[in-house]
Amino acid sequence: MPKIVDHEKQKEKVAEAAWRVIRREGIAGATVRKIAVEAGISTGSMRHYFSTQSDLFAFSMNLVSKRVKNRIQNIKFTGNPLTDAETLLFEFLPLDEERSAEMEVWIVFYIKALSDPVLHSLGTQFYEEMKAGITFIIDTLIKNGIARNDLNREIEIETLYALIDGLALHGIVQPGQLSHKKLKSTIQHYLKTICREN
Repeated sequence: MPKIVDHEKQKEKVAEAAWRVIRREGIAGATVRKIAVEAGISTGSMRHYFSTQSDLFAFSMNLVSKRVKNRIQNIKFTGNPLTDAETLLFEFLPLDEERSAEMEVWIVFYIKALSDPVLHSLGTQFYEEMKAGITFIIDTLIKNGIARNDLNREIEIETLYALIDGLALHGIVQPGQLSHKKLKSTIQHYLKTICREN
């Protein structure tokens, strides 16, 4: 009986191999040949799944977004808006090996996106989704009477968006300076500053 190949799983395997090569050698070193070797397949087989390197990079970048969204969808929320806000925001930070790997390659892809319209479009879509999540958090705190009465909604959405983006970047670029504990406590401190005193 012929072996049934799950093409989507195989594409993810190749994308994950691309992530590993990019983390080791940068995007300039992520050649089709090196990625094929890393994935344990022939170059010809890889071209069966991705006709161009750009297609592979687009799929690899999209896979990061897909993994983050899947984790968020599987969060078991407590019903406490403040606790749930922390849990949701932590998904955007490099707090373990999986999230660190995803964010490291995401940053590399996003830099390449400056000259690649397809990657740029994917990056813009992800950031819009992240901003929508942040907007939901701020609006939920306001709606539940947890946020300060004088809170400026638009400014705080932009502030939290920039804070998450900056912490994620610094957590990858300077991991020795920002421990997981410090990343979490920074988010907790920020949320405390926009909430009413108990």
